[in-house]
Amino acid sequence: MSAKIRFHLDENISSAVAIGLRRRGIDVSTSAEQGLLGAPDEQQLQFALLQQRVLVTHDSDYLRLHESGVPHAGIVWVPQTRRIGEVVTFLALMWELLSPEEMANHVEFA
Repeated sequence: MSAKIRFHLDENISSAVAIGLRRRGIDVSTSAEQGLLGAPDEQQLQFALLQQRVLVTHDSDYLRLHESGVPHAGIVWVPQTRRIGEVVTFLALMWELLSPEEMANHVEFA
C-alpha cells in the first residue's frame, strides 16, 4: 500500500474539519495543536514540509509563496464559502486518490 497524504490545517480552517477527517482515520494536525497560532505563513509552510503534511488554508498568501518557488509538501486552498462537510469530503477524496509525491509542490483548489 502506498503512503497516504497527511494534512496540516492552518488557523483559518475550522477544527471541525480536523474532527471530521480524524473520524475517517486521516492523519491531521492543526496550527493550534502545534503551537503555531499567529506564526508567519512561511513558518507554517516550513512546519508542514518538515512533517510531510499538505497544508490546508483559506489564506491566498500561500498561493503567492507557491508562485515564488517556496518548496512545500502541497497546499489545498479552500474558499471561505465552503461548508465544513464539503471541505471534509474534498480532503477525504484527495486522501483516497492522491499520494504525497503527487502533492509535493502542488496546489489543489477545493
